[in-house]
Amino acid sequence: MADRLAALMAHFPVSARVFNAGPLCGINTLNSDGVHGQLHLVRSGALEVQYRNASLQVDRPSLLLFPRPLTHRFITDPERGVDMVCANLSFEGGAGNPVVRALPELLCVPLEELPETGLVLSLLFQEAFEERCGRVPLIGRLFEVLMIQLLRHLMEQGQVRAGLLAGLGHARLRHALVAMHEAPGRDWTLEGLAARAGMSRSVFADTFRDVVGMTPGQYLQGWRVSLAQRALRRGRPLKVIAAEVGYASEAALSRAFKAHTGVSPRAWKARQQEAVLAR
Repeated sequence: MADRLAALMAHFPVSARVFNAGPLCGINTLNSDGVHGQLHLVRSGALEVQYRNASLQVDRPSLLLFPRPLTHRFITDPERGVDMVCANLSFEGGAGNPVVRALPELLCVPLEELPETGLVLSLLFQEAFEERCGRVPLIGRLFEVLMIQLLRHLMEQGQVRAGLLAGLGHARLRHALVAMHEAPGRDWTLEGLAARAGMSRSVFADTFRDVVGMTPGQYLQGWRVSLAQRALRRGRPLKVIAAEVGYASEAALSRAFKAHTGVSPRAWKARQQEAVLAR
């Protein structure tokens, strides 16, 4: 079976940097910096998580993922507190990262439901609570491995009901999605994608729309534009990018880009540069 995460993680990787390893007591507010998501591991203790106008009670070891920048607050017993390891997450492409777009605002998963992460979690906690050289970069790498294991778990267990991860978890649609991810420059037709999925044209179109939430054509355009944005951030010329992501000309890519984002590639790149300078 084709690797459903390989192309995604190759084009849109995630990196992590730990910023807390140890007890948290009382009230702790983690303000959004507008850039990073966050991943928290509750090793022991109970806490209330507050974000926006919602709250969540966590009373067992759990993983808490905020894929997008979002201010949130932890309320714990002022004396007993909780033992936590926390990391900032940098997703390639930020809010435009396909994985980020596919995830809910907050994901809470008890660690007991993630048995496949046992070895990684054991090493991560061991490193987090000991003062050893190289612990910060090592913990960061372990968080990155944990993210991949989490995405695998969500797909295999069908815990995301709609969107990209739901499509990658579907027994047939996954083949069409992987094909688009691995060969975005190919002249894909609805019939060709349906054949990859082993479905009739009409059943494939209806199932894709129901599960992923958009038509195959809309998804392919979004994937291509996301790849174009990644290349633009790296300073690649638009003419070269167009050929790589399946457009016959720079003008054709510009039209698709504007249709998808509302702005031209040039205007989008200028905004990205302004945002970097403003940080």
